[in-house]
Amino acid sequence: MDQSDNQLIAAALAGSLPAWDALVRRHERRVYNLGLRLLNNPDDAFDLVQDVFLGVYRNLYRFRGESQFSTWLFRIVHNKAVDLIRRRQSGPEIEDWFEEGTPEPANDLPGPLDSYLETEMNQRISQFMSRLPPAQRLIVELKVFQALTFEEIAPLQDIPVNTAKTRFYTALKNLKTMIEAQT
Repeated sequence: MDQSDNQLIAAALAGSLPAWDALVRRHERRVYNLGLRLLNNPDDAFDLVQDVFLGVYRNLYRFRGESQFSTWLFRIVHNKAVDLIRRRQSGPEIEDWFEEGTPEPANDLPGPLDSYLETEMNQRISQFMSRLPPAQRLIVELKVFQALTFEEIAPLQDIPVNTAKTRFYTALKNLKTMIEAQT
């Protein structure tokens, strides 16, 4: 029987390492994917996952349960990613350190052509996403790839729901403009 996040948190706070491990395993892939889309670098995303879960482990007692654990966790991921972006902005320009994303490997595709086309599409999406301002990129990530509602996104960003919607639709408009310029 699967335990809820709250049950795992309570057990982890009581010292259960298996509960902590189950909590990490449940969320690590989504944290990595969010980090990858925000940072557009697999190594940075992996480092971010480690940093996030280390911070969560140290501060798990601060989770009050007023929201879903994943909402609290994504807020931490966002804050740590923004910190990393800010640290790097003091060096090269943000556009310079966003490399083309590494596409995820194609799974169970019929042939090499399909694999190639999927890789190309993932690279283009990653390339276009990296050109968006960080606030818009995060909204698209949370809405499209993490399947959160605007009502869930707004508190993560400390913005009103309508601002989240505006940023999302502005990002979509910007992506459409970029795609049309390439075709």
